[in-house]
Amino acid sequence: DLDECAASPCKDHQYCLNIDGSFSCKACDASCVGCTGEGSDKCKTCASGYTKEDEKCTDIDECNLPEKVCVKENQDCVNTSGSYKCVCSEGFEDKDGTCVQT
Repeated sequence: DLDECAASPCKDHQYCLNIDGSFSCKACDASCVGCTGEGSDKCKTCASGYTKEDEKCTDIDECNLPEKVCVKENQDCVNTSGSYKCVCSEGFEDKDGTCVQT
């Protein structure tokens, strides 16, 4: 078997898996920018919104940062994978970018 992976045939956001007589390109974990294999522990660097923790790229909970990320009145922060979103608090709805009581 020839190791086609030695020639790095895959794209930047993929890793190479050598198989008998061939190879396949697999997508890196969403937390990675470039990787050497499967999983968040094989990242070359962590993607935006992720930080290296115990050798793995883990999500940063922007909602628990000391600096508030959702600053509009009656707005709550919801953590998402690699990011966050600001939503109107319960009993409020978005009207042209402002949270007004329903």
